[in-house]
Amino acid sequence: MADLAKLSATETALAIRERRVSASEVMEAAIARIEAGNEKLNAFAFTAFDEARDAAKAADEAVARGDELGALHGVPTAMKDLFDFKPGWPSTLGGIPQLKDNIADMKCGFVESMEVAGAIFVGKTNSPAMGYRGTTDNAAFGPTSNPFDTSRNAGGSSGGSAAAVAAGMLPVAEGTDGGGSIRIPAAWTNTVGYRASAGRTPLLVRPNAFANTLPYIFEGTITRNVEDAILSLGILQGAHPGDPNCHQMVNDFSDAALRGIKGMKIGYSPDLDVFPIEGEVSDVVADAVKVFEQAGAEVEEIKIGLTRDQREYSDIWCRLFVPIMRHSFDAIKASGLDLLSEEHRHGLAPDLLDWVERVGPGYSADDLYRDLSVRSEVFDAYQATFAKYDLIVSPTVSAMPVKNAADGNTKGPSEINGVEIDPLIGWCPTFLTNFTGHPSVSVPAGLGTSGLPVGLHIAGRRQADGDVLAAAAAFERLRPWAQHYSRIAL
Repeated sequence: MADLAKLSATETALAIRERRVSASEVMEAAIARIEAGNEKLNAFAFTAFDEARDAAKAADEAVARGDELGALHGVPTAMKDLFDFKPGWPSTLGGIPQLKDNIADMKCGFVESMEVAGAIFVGKTNSPAMGYRGTTDNAAFGPTSNPFDTSRNAGGSSGGSAAAVAAGMLPVAEGTDGGGSIRIPAAWTNTVGYRASAGRTPLLVRPNAFANTLPYIFEGTITRNVEDAILSLGILQGAHPGDPNCHQMVNDFSDAALRGIKGMKIGYSPDLDVFPIEGEVSDVVADAVKVFEQAGAEVEEIKIGLTRDQREYSDIWCRLFVPIMRHSFDAIKASGLDLLSEEHRHGLAPDLLDWVERVGPGYSADDLYRDLSVRSEVFDAYQATFAKYDLIVSPTVSAMPVKNAADGNTKGPSEINGVEIDPLIGWCPTFLTNFTGHPSVSVPAGLGTSGLPVGLHIAGRRQADGDVLAAAAAFERLRPWAQHYSRIAL
């Protein structure tokens, strides 16, 4: 059972297909690992083990019949407890206590695609309310702990998924990413967080189907290796009739794991021009970047061309998300529950409420267009850089994992190197590529002097997902990270 928990998603699916192991055995191994470790990590907010066991039994029957099997047939996975749905399962939108009995009646795109591929969902993973921060903590379930140090946070907002994958509970789990929520927790948990190009993977959002462009929001996966990230992208990509922003782009990225990056030009930005970076992060990333030269790429330290204060950029991100949240709150209010009322607002984090009130209904179309103009400056700077370089590499986040709070309100640092930053997202320059739509991945760069993981961020030209994945795979070959999982003891 312990050995089964260590297999990748690709290896697990192959073992089931070749009848070397049954889907039921794989599922029992995953359930045992979840039951053994979830009390320490708080990775799962909801589990459906009986339903998963039934699905695993049906998966075994399909193998016995000789049915055509999907790429993840019988592989256990999990969805995130945010804007992600499966009929009959609760949806608390990130641990909002008043939504504990809010039962979904639809499937999100991630569940649709993964179930078509044969994956089996075992539960929902923890996230912060409305996904509005780079840490995972909330009023209903509390913080998700980092498997490498359970006194510290796993990152967010897909922290539950990242902790579960790092700890070997599952080989693959869902992340959603509107500001770095796949890549931030990947950086803090020694996992791979891949976020595709804008328009490559669908996202089903209602009542506003166009909300996922303000900024770009994505569904994706967190895995322990690049091969599984490639496999997952192949499953998730392609148009969906419910997403007006997703294009009919289906590419075969299977060669990305082996094709290498010899001759590529890589721009290395140690601080994305304007972000203060903790020394421990800087040291690990600066050493990791040398790997790309070993792989045959040309690496040059660069400036991207960002000229405004980092706080202005992070404030714009916070403002752009408020209308999306307010729309969600209005939809919930229409059903009879006013989460912003004095009676119910205790279920939301103070910083979230502060931003909702600061922006408020008075955030005009003129205000929005001014913010989008600054966002356009970021896009132009990235496009100009990608005219010269194939990839941009940088630290994924600016800080090492923070200590968990005791009040359900764990935040990132409010200051780095003497510079004031926003504790929700200001230490997460990942949100820049949510402004621009460029494909991005966080891969494990190594461990800091504290023994905690550091992430390396790789971004590529729009629709050049294969380049990003090839660079990630080349890095993994020369600087593997699987050995670090042996440090996790649950």
